[in-house]
Amino acid sequence: MGTAGGRRRALGRRFGWLWAAFAVSSYGTGFGFGALPLIAILVLHSGPTQVAVLAATGRAVGAVVAVPLGPWVEFRRKRPVMIATDLVRFAAMMSIPAAYALGLLTFVQLLLVSVVVAAANIAFRSASGAYLKALLPPEDLLVANSRFESTTWTATVVGPPLGGAAIALFGPVTTVLADAVSYLLSALGIRAIGGTEPHPAQAGAPRLRAGDLLDGWRYILADRVQRALFFNTMIVSGLIMATEPLLAVLLLGPLGFAPWQYGLAFAAPCIGGLLGSRIARRLVARFGQRQVLLTSGVLRACWPLGLAFAQPGVPGMVLIAALQFGLVTCIGVFNPLLATYRLAATDPGRVARTLSAWSVSTSVAIAAMTAAWGLLAALTSPRIAIAAAGLLLLATPLLLPRRESAKAPQDKADQAAGIT
Repeated sequence: MGTAGGRRRALGRRFGWLWAAFAVSSYGTGFGFGALPLIAILVLHSGPTQVAVLAATGRAVGAVVAVPLGPWVEFRRKRPVMIATDLVRFAAMMSIPAAYALGLLTFVQLLLVSVVVAAANIAFRSASGAYLKALLPPEDLLVANSRFESTTWTATVVGPPLGGAAIALFGPVTTVLADAVSYLLSALGIRAIGGTEPHPAQAGAPRLRAGDLLDGWRYILADRVQRALFFNTMIVSGLIMATEPLLAVLLLGPLGFAPWQYGLAFAAPCIGGLLGSRIARRLVARFGQRQVLLTSGVLRACWPLGLAFAQPGVPGMVLIAALQFGLVTCIGVFNPLLATYRLAATDPGRVARTLSAWSVSTSVAIAAMTAAWGLLAALTSPRIAIAAAGLLLLATPLLLPRRESAKAPQDKADQAAGIT
């Protein structure tokens, strides 16, 4: 996957615009990280229960709303869908500073915005994945996905600290305004890609039936490798995300971390995600795509258990930073390989539905596990709940696909993507 002489592989002007659009929206999202809960707390004086409802409702209800969008996106040209979802997100986010300026902002509006943005995120991801598969040859997909992944982690490192400073200097809705503008700029970047995009073969298909909504899941579950990766990724993502609010409670409460220490302990290790995404192709060139995907999938489950043993002071900060660095580095390797495999192994006419099914299921799993682990922490303690998640994560590599001798129709796609 590398280039001669170590030069960066050129993926063309159209991909350059797509990457630029992705980058600007990623930095906007990083800059506005946690903006809605902060507004709920600082402006509307919401309590912990309302903040938890805001976080869970947006993800879960947005995922349900997005269920019919996958099949709908499949039979539409993808660039117009991407532009439209960017504009929807722009309008939804802009409604918050507008309502704030008029003194009309309410908690219900924050809930509605979170739902709309979550659903639009899923529709955008499904359309952009299908567009990327059509835009680039298979041998360039890992290069492209690695660049997207490195951009995501760079934005995660840079965005939240700058966003926090902006809120302190200019007020609580500043980052929401910037995030909204980033979606508008993303839409302009996607429009600048230009070129023609043919209508999907079934663009004139009859109205979708209820059974069509499950096509993405049926396709995933019929493929032994995608099925294994699907359940593994859904559970791992849910368990990791479920512990984030519990860690905040543990570190900022009993362990006495200052907010800046908490932020530093989690922001600095995100450099590992940038590192992982940049070395993924080199690891594939040396060890093979299947081996790197499975190894990084196993290793990313090994770190979170140690978070349950965090202690106050500098030793605790060092332990948390080291564990997070290991976790994020493995995720940075795993994610672009997973994205590349999914695109390579999925029929061109099913990409949007399949990616939508992945995103909807993962969002629901994260919301459900976050709620369940919040209840577990209330019944026991945050430390015990974090340890329980870590122990369960140690078992998740059993869900990863293993080499099998039996051949199936999907095996040719698996071999093309480096997995058998």
